Amino acid sequence: MSYTVTATRMRPAIFDQLAGQDFVATSLKKSVASGKIAHAFLFSGPRGVGKTSAARILAKAINCQNPSPDGNPCCQCSSCREIAQGNSMDVIEIDGASNTSVNDVRQIKDEVLFAPANSKYKVYIIDEVHMLSNSAFNALLKTIEEPPPYIVFIFATTEVYKVPATIRSRCQHFNFRLIHTDVIKDRLRKICEDSGIKADDDVLFWIAKEATGSLRDSYTLFDKIAAFSGSEISLALIKEKMGLVGFDKINQLAECFADSSSTRALEILDDILASGVAVEQFVTELTEYFRNILLIKNNVTKEAVLGYSSVAFSKKVIDTFSVYQIEQALALVLQLYRDLRYSLSQRFELELLVTRLSSMKNFVSSAELVERLEALKKGFAAAPGQKVDVRPTPQPVVEEQPYEPEQLVQAPISAPEIKLDIKTVRNSVIAAFKKRKEPFLSSALDRTGEWILQDGKVAIPCPDSFQAVKVEESTQKIEAVIAELTGQNIAVEVCRPKMEEGSGAADEKPAVSPSVEMVKKVFKGEIV
Repeated sequence: MSYTVTATRMRPAIFDQLAGQDFVATSLKKSVASGKIAHAFLFSGPRGVGKTSAARILAKAINCQNPSPDGNPCCQCSSCREIAQGNSMDVIEIDGASNTSVNDVRQIKDEVLFAPANSKYKVYIIDEVHMLSNSAFNALLKTIEEPPPYIVFIFATTEVYKVPATIRSRCQHFNFRLIHTDVIKDRLRKICEDSGIKADDDVLFWIAKEATGSLRDSYTLFDKIAAFSGSEISLALIKEKMGLVGFDKINQLAECFADSSSTRALEILDDILASGVAVEQFVTELTEYFRNILLIKNNVTKEAVLGYSSVAFSKKVIDTFSVYQIEQALALVLQLYRDLRYSLSQRFELELLVTRLSSMKNFVSSAELVERLEALKKGFAAAPGQKVDVRPTPQPVVEEQPYEPEQLVQAPISAPEIKLDIKTVRNSVIAAFKKRKEPFLSSALDRTGEWILQDGKVAIPCPDSFQAVKVEESTQKIEAVIAELTGQNIAVEVCRPKMEEGSGAADEKPAVSPSVEMVKKVFKGEIV
């Protein structure tokens, strides 16, 4: 007996055997049982989920000579056997991809005038109907709107958005869904039992996951694996023969990223590629790994979604990286996959990615950056007496010790009678603002005259009004720094320059600094 592939051998014969399409199966069974058969059906959905199989079952059900009360075909009468074997004269299957012209549709329009030869209905099954041309669709409109009572059209497509709305509105539309991983796994287990093949649950789960919701794809992959595995299938053999990276290796690599160990990460990458794994395959599996980590970070731990148990993923990787860092890593891997097609050296590109991922802990989101800047702003604008981290370890000194830049020893708050060296305080405050990278304020303070400490206040004389305004705007910052350096809350008072003496009060004018005079001379202006 000739060999039959699993997808053909396991093709469903009745509605109840459709995997994962309960709504479609129930609706079609009730339509057949009640005799309310539409003149046109549109089956849409991904590949390998049962659209064509459902069309053949429907054709058998409406033409069955001994139909079941629940709407399923008997599969025993001559009509059911002919349709199953593909030699029924009244069920015509047409490939829409190779019959796209308006002439092909005209042939259908001529044929529908003839009644079925042996059956109750003449059924036209047009697969991949979206491949028809616009003129072919237009020629089909009138026929599917008011066909003869013995004609039924069943259209199947994977791209329903390409089917004109005028066609969709004339059909009963059923949307087929992707099949759940657990359903595919159960079907594969049944095949193994029928075929006498021993396979672990991990193997069946991996095949079901790789099928991405397509039952036909899972059957095809199973046939391929069974061909080189024999009577026993193991996950280790699949990884070896099909050039897969393996979950454990990627876990080790991700832990190197968490440790910022680019050297160890590159060594692991070399071992993986040396085992025969293709660069594209490695990038694909790394993408899936980071996708699963991202789901776990968002509290998604369902095994059917992740493909593995959540406890199998490295806890170090999960705890080390933030959601934003995982998103950035995933974006880099996806971008590499797009760039590989035009890469000068795929391995070099991959090694560059691994070194970048090894510094993934340094990725900072814009939101985190804004938060840090806001925290710094709040620290700089702190109230007098509040500790502000302007230098690593500020150590103010008392007056008796020799002055060393930025080495002041804090005076005890409980001893305000200690006399301060106001010159030292002035120099330290200016140095502090230079370290804060506030050049305008530090420059303005540097141009001030000698500071005077009197009655618990520091008087800061300014040479001109411009400098005075700048210092006055920052008095809170200056008081905060003085409190940090001295441990005492000392108010700051800005002294503006004296007015030049003139003939009268109305003629009094502020003293003009040399810099303002220079600007006045360069731009040929006047002071108002």
